[in-house]
Amino acid sequence: MRIIACAAPYGKEGLGQHLAQVVEEARGQGILANYYCTAVKPDDAAGQAVSTRMAAWLAQYTVLRLSPGWQGYLVRATFDRNVAWRLTPAESFQGFSGQAFNSLSRARQLGYKTLLLESGSVHVNQVFRQQEKAYRQFGLERGWLNEAQRRKTLSEYDLADTVVVTSQLSRETFLEEGIAPDKLQLRKLQVDKRFTPPVPRTDDGIFRIVYVGGLTVMKGIPILLEAFARLKRQDAQLTLVGGWGSRPMRQYLQGWLRRDPRIRIVPGDPLPHLQSADVYVHPSFTDAFGYAPMEALACGVPTIVTEDTGMKEYVREGINGYVVPTGSWEAILERLELLAKSGKSLTMS
Repeated sequence: MRIIACAAPYGKEGLGQHLAQVVEEARGQGILANYYCTAVKPDDAAGQAVSTRMAAWLAQYTVLRLSPGWQGYLVRATFDRNVAWRLTPAESFQGFSGQAFNSLSRARQLGYKTLLLESGSVHVNQVFRQQEKAYRQFGLERGWLNEAQRRKTLSEYDLADTVVVTSQLSRETFLEEGIAPDKLQLRKLQVDKRFTPPVPRTDDGIFRIVYVGGLTVMKGIPILLEAFARLKRQDAQLTLVGGWGSRPMRQYLQGWLRRDPRIRIVPGDPLPHLQSADVYVHPSFTDAFGYAPMEALACGVPTIVTEDTGMKEYVREGINGYVVPTGSWEAILERLELLAKSGKSLTMS
């Protein structure tokens, strides 16, 4: 039987959706003993909630708030230690990268036969390089990956018997870093079935561009804003669905909102925004997968993604979207202008 652990709420946001698919796969195979997460599926006896509220409070209201890297490190480490303390003998353990070192170590001590590690990102060294590239280009905020987190994640790779990746791109980054091919396993992630094209779809003359996710430098938000600023169309609108995680990013975004009334930032469910979008842009510096762009494709929205994201494997050039060089606002602008002039649609077949 298998025990699964992930420091995310079941089914919520990208990591929580990833967790849900892992849990339901194990349940379907009849091997799920129980799973640990920050909020379990309602009325699920197999789920056990592990609180990280104190760590989250410290991260938000102490000096740690100035460092996204140490904020995340504290929350993930707290979850990991709590899970490790709760582990009981079982056959296999399945954790998520960056938050499983103590759990994997404890499972090994308890004699677990199989240790699996789900990687929600490309190899951590590639994340580190892309994070530094993003910081050098804009200098607004440091990303979530600090040196302590990088070293801990590398140790998790060593401890695990199998590392599960979510795209061929991610697999390639692990191979480039010397991970043996037979240690890697590919997982195909799916989006919720509620993401479908609208019926009917109306056209009010506004060229709507949408992004969904964290409003961070690593997600390429400054790149998208630079491209949009040069799109000389008063009928264009850019909707950013998400929130910022640092004060410098908040100030940066508020400056853009003051300068350009065509930009708006909204919270909540992305579905209505995706169903009214003419194009979705995913300008990230790195992503192993990408739920939001996949949801956009499921809604029939042409999607622009960068070369350093696993989503490029789902984009057919000129049919359902475009793949552009990472960090290039010029390439994004070119594709936006092309879509705006061609009637805001591709064949999507």
